[in-house]
Amino acid sequence: MAVTTTVTPPDTKPVEGSTRPRLPKSARAGGTLHGGPIAYAILIVFTIVSLFPLVWTAIAASRDNQRLAQTPPPFWFGSGLFDKLEIAWNEANLGEAFFNTTIVAGTSALTIVFLSTIAGFAFAKLRFRGRGALMLVVIGTMMVPPQLSVIPLYMMVAKLDWTDQLQAVIFPSLVSAFGVFFMRQYLIQALPDEIIEAARVDGASSWRVVWHVVFPAARPAMAVLGMLTFVQTWNDFMWPFLVLTQMGNPTVQVAVAGLGRGYTPDQSLIMAGALLGTLPLLLVFAIFGKQIVGGIMQGAVKG
Repeated sequence: MAVTTTVTPPDTKPVEGSTRPRLPKSARAGGTLHGGPIAYAILIVFTIVSLFPLVWTAIAASRDNQRLAQTPPPFWFGSGLFDKLEIAWNEANLGEAFFNTTIVAGTSALTIVFLSTIAGFAFAKLRFRGRGALMLVVIGTMMVPPQLSVIPLYMMVAKLDWTDQLQAVIFPSLVSAFGVFFMRQYLIQALPDEIIEAARVDGASSWRVVWHVVFPAARPAMAVLGMLTFVQTWNDFMWPFLVLTQMGNPTVQVAVAGLGRGYTPDQSLIMAGALLGTLPLLLVFAIFGKQIVGGIMQGAVKG
């Protein structure tokens, strides 16, 4: 004879006389949080403050030096924006500069993401002698000002006859101590040891573990690191300015630096070049920004 047991769920009604407050719908599981008018006002103010430099650059590019020197300065667009953009594009040879900078920034981003993920996995999950000391050395290199390495690095580039060539800018930026540290900290939390052990029990080699376990788990952090590296390399000025020339293989920042030269620099032309140099970054973030933010949130939930 079968015995059937009926389990009665506990009563979830609040006990009479209980002082526990009732949670609003927005605070319950699955609810949607809505900001109040103060939160929206703060966000609007921060948005305006953040966009003002870009808008002012476009306004200044549409005016001339005489109008920019007046008080108060102009706060609305003039009629010469597209003319100044065309002059800046042709005078600075920005077409070639965009191509060169895309190669430099793209190569640096890909290699730094790839190498930093592998090194970060090694420091986070592998056990080997001297791991802590090597990690301290990597972190220590982040504390050295980059200006101290300019002279020996330039001597090496000159000895290799790489001056005014793109490899002089690419090779020094193929690795990043920050990238290694960033990926290590992420993989410590986002990649459980049990998954690696299960892959090794199934007979996976170290490289197979990296390709099929580490890279999928680190995808959100890799996207963030790639974006940060691409933006940093695109905006880099000091080192490309030392090893490249405007007439040779310039990057965007080197090309823009040559605009408006003369006894009286043309400020509007300089602003037009700066605006053109910023637009590709805005386009990249507009295309991939949602995926990157989604990746950050996905990694935060998994961690």
